[in-house]
Amino acid sequence: MKTSFVSNLAVQNAMRLTIQQQQAEMLNLQKELTTGRHADVGLTLGATTSRSLNLQRELARMNSLTSTNSIVNQRLSASQEALETMASAAQKVRDTLVTFKGNDSADKLAIQKTEIDSALSLFTSAANTSFNGEFLFSGINSDVKPLADYNSAATSTAKAAFNTALSTYMAAQVPPLTSMDQFSVAQMQDFITTVVEPMYTGAQWDANWSDASNQNMTSRISTSEVVESSTNVNTTGVRMFALASVIASELMDKGVTSEVRNAIGEAAIDYVEQGITGIDAERSKLGVAEARVKKANDSLAAQIKLVTTHIGDIEGIDEEAASTRINLLKTQLETSYTLTSRIQQLSLLNFL
Repeated sequence: MKTSFVSNLAVQNAMRLTIQQQQAEMLNLQKELTTGRHADVGLTLGATTSRSLNLQRELARMNSLTSTNSIVNQRLSASQEALETMASAAQKVRDTLVTFKGNDSADKLAIQKTEIDSALSLFTSAANTSFNGEFLFSGINSDVKPLADYNSAATSTAKAAFNTALSTYMAAQVPPLTSMDQFSVAQMQDFITTVVEPMYTGAQWDANWSDASNQNMTSRISTSEVVESSTNVNTTGVRMFALASVIASELMDKGVTSEVRNAIGEAAIDYVEQGITGIDAERSKLGVAEARVKKANDSLAAQIKLVTTHIGDIEGIDEEAASTRINLLKTQLETSYTLTSRIQQLSLLNFL
């Protein structure tokens, strides 16, 4: 019979290694219980790991779209509020023109001019609304204030251009017009339609009024949908409102005859009606974009739920089994600690 000797140090080291392994396993199990997925997905899933990674990338992409859609929604909502203010300003100009129609009193004409100038300033302020550091109505030129303030100074570019156009037209008549009361109805109508209107429908609009781009901002709201998420001040509605406000403010309180004043008022009402129609069209267009974003978000939410469930099926753990295993490891560790403590107390000195 052969006797083998095992030192208590060797037993201690073996026990210490066992304890370290059990502690590492317990940490992984606790991590799995917290996250609901395997601690080492690659080790557990093996060849099917690529499928899990593809689903994770798809989930991240959809979550990113949801986040950007939130910003798009906020931009569209802010644009709608600004357009509502602009529409109210246009309604105010129309109501003022209708209310004071046929009046030649200097006091009433002064009130009318004040009301129209106030509405124009309100309109301009709303058109220059910014959100998150970007101007809403600048198109893709979102870092530039889109619309000039006509009444900001007597020397504003738009005002100077109008005054030059008026004086040039008067001087070109045969015989030249030396005062506003010399305008005939036909001449005033000709001045408005052939001189002033092209200043608002043509290239002079960009030179005198607008720094906005005609190209609106676009946003991807789903894997297959892209929408225009902004508008700009180069639309017909804005141009026609500005035209109506300017001719009403600049001409109606001048010393023109009643017939000429009525012709100016009729033209201004017609232009402001076109402006209101154009602004409402932009509101409708942005409303359609809002509806599309909402539908895209609903679809993304359903897809995210489906993909999340699928990932859970692949990477998920059996929480009950993990809890049971943790309790078993705790018991084994406590036993190991007890044995280790007893082994450390073994000494020949205790038996001498």
